[in-house]
Amino acid sequence: MITEPRIARLTAALPFALSLLLVPVVWLAAINGGWWLLAPVAATWYLFSALDAALGTNSENADPSIGDEPLRWYRLITLIWVPVQFVSLFALIAYVSPATHLAWWEKWGVFIGAGIMTGTVGITYAHELMHQASRTERWLADILLAMVLYSHFRSEHLLVHHVHVGTPRDPVTARYNEGFHRFYLRVLPQCLRSAFRAEAARLARKGLPWHVRANPFWRYAALQLVMLALAALLGGWTGLLLFLVQAGFAVWQLELVNYVEHYGLTRKHLGGGKYEHVLPRHSWNASQTASNWLLINLQRHSDHHYKPSRRFPLLQTYTETDAPQLPYGYPLMTMAAVIPPLWRRVMNPRVRKWRAMYYPEIANWSDYNQGKLPQPR
Repeated sequence: MITEPRIARLTAALPFALSLLLVPVVWLAAINGGWWLLAPVAATWYLFSALDAALGTNSENADPSIGDEPLRWYRLITLIWVPVQFVSLFALIAYVSPATHLAWWEKWGVFIGAGIMTGTVGITYAHELMHQASRTERWLADILLAMVLYSHFRSEHLLVHHVHVGTPRDPVTARYNEGFHRFYLRVLPQCLRSAFRAEAARLARKGLPWHVRANPFWRYAALQLVMLALAALLGGWTGLLLFLVQAGFAVWQLELVNYVEHYGLTRKHLGGGKYEHVLPRHSWNASQTASNWLLINLQRHSDHHYKPSRRFPLLQTYTETDAPQLPYGYPLMTMAAVIPPLWRRVMNPRVRKWRAMYYPEIANWSDYNQGKLPQPR
């Protein structure tokens, strides 16, 4: 018999399972084509933006000291997504590749929708899983990332981004006035290089060369080759192409979110190549209720960087006193980011306000903007 506290925990976790509904939405697009191709876009960016407007923000914070047992339903959502995505993605490849009721552009449209599924949800869940101590959960993260051909994200995120966020050493901290499209072309090669160098340096500290089996890049390559081979086996050249379409769109969404999360925010340089510790003020925070359901509290990003090991139900939200606030949730903010003039109009005044609030002692930010690090006066 389920006890009352367990029922309450299940009820509290259920809104975070809304992401599972994206799977049938993508299938409706595959079965019907036509206007249904817009359903995955409407169900994520637009529907959740509307729900945010209706539901407002949620500033409640869970007790971060509770153990894993009360979080079992939350954990189950992230664990079950891995087989759900795997089966859905490759079943779509097998179904859509030979489909005669879909034109070629409709097939592409279906797999852009699949990329919304694997990017908006899959990579977000991989991000949660890769931060856990459990080896099983990290492996599941690797499987999700292999499905979008971006396995190195785990190394880059854990060894580079979390260490160097808010500094020029972090490729995915978007610079002030840097438009998204320029940012995107910059980070794709830089993240791959920085991830490989970080793993090579980690092995070198153990006295090992980069090419040993312990380098996770071998695992990344093997998993990605398996995914490509399976796509080709199920759908031939068409299936392989459609797999690449979804992977490309998923990665584009990931980097779009990366762009939003830290735009213009810089840790203070203390001299001698050292920086202040990472604080909640170094990530944009958003407390919109519905989009945090969809993205399992990823928008509470200020706390994630402050306490990276916290599971998503325990992430805390902050007021403007402690962390800079986005005016809207990620769905609306990412739509604004693809229009650089609009993005600068919305965000640049907020960056300047952040600078004046947290670092009034820094008079000249021009060197910081260019990735240089002057001494604060």
